[in-house]
Amino acid sequence: RRNCRGNPNCLVGIGEHVWLGEIDENSFHNIDDPNCERRKKNAFVGLTNLGATCYVNTFLQMWFLNLELRQALYLCPSAYCEYAAGEGIPKDKDYEPQTICEHLQYLFALLQNSKRRYIDPSGFVKALGLDTGQQQDAQEFSKLFMSLLEDTLSKQKNPDVRNIVQKQFCGEYAYVTVCNQCGRESKLVSKFYELELNIQGHKQLTDCITEFLKEEKLEGDNRYFCETCQSKQNATRKIRLLSLPCTLNLQLMRFVFDRQTGHKKKLNTYIGFSELLDMEPFMEQKNGVYVYELSAVLIHRGVSAYSGHYIAHVKDPQTGEWYKFNDEDIEKMEGKKLQLGIEEDLAEPSKSQTRKPKCGKGTHCSRNAYMLVYRLQTREKSLTVEVPAFLQELVERDNCKFEEWCNEMAEMRKQSVARGKIKHEEVKELYKRLPAEAGSPYDFISLEWLQKWLDESTPPKPIDNTACLCSHGKLHPDKISIMKRISEYVADFFYRRYGGGPRLNVKALCKDCVVERCRILRLKNQLNEDYKTVTNLLKITVKGNNGFWVGKASLRSWRQLALEQLNEQDEDAEHSNGKMNGNAQNKDESNEEKREEEEELNFNEDIVCPHGDLCISENERRVVSKEAWEKLKQYFPKAPEFPNNKECCSQCKILEREGEENEALHKMMASEQKTSLQNLFHDKCRPCLGSWPQETDELYIVSQFFVEEWRKFVRRPTRCSPVSSVGNSALLCPHGGLMFTYASMTKEDSKLIALIWPSEWERIQKLFVVDHVIKITRTQAAGADPESALYVSEPQLCPECREGLLCQQQRDLREYTQATIYIHKVVDNKKVMKDAAPELNVSSSEAEEEREENKPEGEQDPDFNQTNGGAKRQKISHQSYVAYQKQGIRRSTRHRKVRGEKALLVSANQTLKELKIQIMHAFSVAPFDQNLSIDGKILSDDTATLGSLGVIPDSVILLKADEPIADYAAMDDVMQVCMPEEGFKGESGVGS
Repeated sequence: RRNCRGNPNCLVGIGEHVWLGEIDENSFHNIDDPNCERRKKNAFVGLTNLGATCYVNTFLQMWFLNLELRQALYLCPSAYCEYAAGEGIPKDKDYEPQTICEHLQYLFALLQNSKRRYIDPSGFVKALGLDTGQQQDAQEFSKLFMSLLEDTLSKQKNPDVRNIVQKQFCGEYAYVTVCNQCGRESKLVSKFYELELNIQGHKQLTDCITEFLKEEKLEGDNRYFCETCQSKQNATRKIRLLSLPCTLNLQLMRFVFDRQTGHKKKLNTYIGFSELLDMEPFMEQKNGVYVYELSAVLIHRGVSAYSGHYIAHVKDPQTGEWYKFNDEDIEKMEGKKLQLGIEEDLAEPSKSQTRKPKCGKGTHCSRNAYMLVYRLQTREKSLTVEVPAFLQELVERDNCKFEEWCNEMAEMRKQSVARGKIKHEEVKELYKRLPAEAGSPYDFISLEWLQKWLDESTPPKPIDNTACLCSHGKLHPDKISIMKRISEYVADFFYRRYGGGPRLNVKALCKDCVVERCRILRLKNQLNEDYKTVTNLLKITVKGNNGFWVGKASLRSWRQLALEQLNEQDEDAEHSNGKMNGNAQNKDESNEEKREEEEELNFNEDIVCPHGDLCISENERRVVSKEAWEKLKQYFPKAPEFPNNKECCSQCKILEREGEENEALHKMMASEQKTSLQNLFHDKCRPCLGSWPQETDELYIVSQFFVEEWRKFVRRPTRCSPVSSVGNSALLCPHGGLMFTYASMTKEDSKLIALIWPSEWERIQKLFVVDHVIKITRTQAAGADPESALYVSEPQLCPECREGLLCQQQRDLREYTQATIYIHKVVDNKKVMKDAAPELNVSSSEAEEEREENKPEGEQDPDFNQTNGGAKRQKISHQSYVAYQKQGIRRSTRHRKVRGEKALLVSANQTLKELKIQIMHAFSVAPFDQNLSIDGKILSDDTATLGSLGVIPDSVILLKADEPIADYAAMDDVMQVCMPEEGFKGESGVGS
């Protein structure tokens, strides 16, 4: 039955059904049975996934079931073993393995004899320095770890321990090259720990092995230098298998480099393989035993090469039964048969999925298997591996801790059940007495609190009724719907047990709030009638002094304002309730809301001037009759009242007159200055340093920013403030020296300065306060060539500050983020003008327009004192000068992108390798095929940053692409470029 919300007497459906009737003991606690964490009989122990370490877990389980490897590791001497033999293992100290071998020993011992269902491999993972949140390349991890283990065991004295990796996993093959001319055979013998087999275009494992061993022709540019012939000759090269290990690891190369995307991809093609593999046809010598039986299949579930889940199917060498190892969960296969099952379903099925081919007896097909492990078939009985005594003692200690934890959890479950039974009886008794009988005393309790009391998972807190109070400290009428009326007996029990308050009994009902609510409802019902009445009254013309001034905007929206005001009454009550009850719901927020409300104009405040009196503008107000005003006052009792015989604000009248006088003064000033400084107003009349005027040998300099500000005032004198001073300090360094050379002022810095005729300069000095005079003088001998003239500035150039400014500008060019550079692809040293592949992270500037950035009108500049006559010099640093330079008129030096060119967004701290990845997306050219250059300089250091290589915003980089190389080895190399992965604490990266 559902609870009747809004009915305080309904106590049904509030969570009581859980406690009525018989209850299962398990509902009294949320503690799982600790025996679920216990290892089952004849079962293997799982491994915890620490985030993205499933690939590590699969290899650990596979290596654990290699009995020869496990026995050799147990024989490996440990420093802790010697310590334990001498002084015994201290009980108060946890065992901390120091080497990789010790970590594996302890992990294998726990996997063998632990009582836990699964164990935590975090110590081993941490010792390798692996990132638990990043999934590494599983095949590369296997190679690196085997190399690390072999190197560690090579220092052991016991040959059975020292050589275990070579005995179990190491084989030999030879690269054999035969000269076609003389028949000379060259052989290079090499060791291998796994065979990496290409699966593209193949359906069977044996086809993959055949391709691995196939003969390759060396012809043309790839000819072989024959020692006998002493010249390059055509030849053949192939791999010959010389010897095979006891455990043969076959890596299926499912993860390959996709040249189109620049990333690895997974090949989800089916490969068939048999449980028995005869390697004799592939061997150079045929007189040995080379029959292998399948012992493990490692699976990668998922369609992506960068994510997914790893699972291992491993055969128990002692019983011949197959098990699926999936982190903590281990499943035994039925009938001693390998069953891949659901592992062959892709996480993201597509319409073009290949149907699974039919497999005969003793064969399997998989599109997710990435590693197959075969063991040499033998009739010898499998080893029985015993855990060494010191390791067994450590395992038993861990088992004791596990048993203690199980007992502790069982006791907690028992106590929870006991408490639950007591609470059960208590709740049943109280719920019977919960309803308040007619005529008996009662209390109001929050429905939310009652539900929490009936919910065992959330222990009830003290009763808090403050959220239900009105501004008078009593029960708010609108909160009745979330309250329940209960008997005084149960309320007394609740307050004694849980505390809190305030108590809300029969006297807590607030009459004042009910009366106010009725008033609001009455006014709401009356509002429509009053609106019609006021509308008719407004049509009557008011005669004499019996009217009142009302704002036209207020009259247009008075009904909406009245309705909003009535609706806000309850909200105001809730806000005041929050303050009274110390509800620390952010005083700052409530104050901010209050300020926002105050900023909104109330009724008739639109005709109140800043001085609190009647505004002077009659266009914004009108006269209404006394009857209409009294109706409006019912809804807005606090509205400002202005009889129609009231005078306007005297202060506003004075200010209005002053404003009119100021506008007239500004217009006159602007007209005089424009007439006096005609050349300054028009650019074409100003002198130019590039072609020095013959009629004078002196020119004066002001900042272009001053000119722009003055022009704004002259054009719009009523809206812009007048300019009172010329601030030339912005053009000087802190030492008072000029920041520009004559050459720079004729070129790149010409946009920052304005040249003034001597006659005009005299008028400027009379009209404005000048802080620093800057003058350029030309001197030349009589009759001499004009090009031999000397130009001297006053004050003189400050070489030190000028150099610092240039260095700062160069530094800024090399410390950029999200700047645009351009890539030109060239073929035979000619730029390609055709479209390439769609680019990623590419910015186009074809449609960009350069716009002059004008300052808002009236904006004050720190270098110009426009409010008083005193001109104060402000010293500037190189940085402030650069900031000044940016705020003037911007010069358009942007490179214009032509068709077929690619614009890329880059940062100065980005490496060249990362830029090559962007270029690959833009031009479909792999990084190893890219030859980049800028201004004739080759860019080759992939680890260098673009800033250090001299790549600045708007740079143009030339790209020349090599012809694609269809070679898997080359693909493997480039995979290192795309997704770098970390190795074991400084070792080479795991994954490619």
